Amino acid sequence: MAHTTSTTRIHIEQPTPQKLEALRISTWPIWTKEPSQFDWHYDEQEMCYFLEGQVIVKTKDGEVSLKKGDFVTFPKGLDCTWHVKQAVRKHYRFE
Repeated sequence: MAHTTSTTRIHIEQPTPQKLEALRISTWPIWTKEPSQFDWHYDEQEMCYFLEGQVIVKTKDGEVSLKKGDFVTFPKGLDCTWHVKQAVRKHYRFE
């Protein structure tokens, strides 16, 4: 069973290979970002799977650390600040 964590309305999971295959994550677009800091607002829910990198995402409720292997769901309406510590590559999908 996959380990899950839900913090500050951001859901983090370490998915099984079966879940990755069922969601067809390998067909999702890839987003990359160099080390940086920026504010972000989610107009839609985003699901993403981190292929590489390290990020700290801060919200009004706290912060989460994201890394390679994390499957993350960001809820619609979330305001946050991304602190990209190591360059990121991730598959993503908005809903």
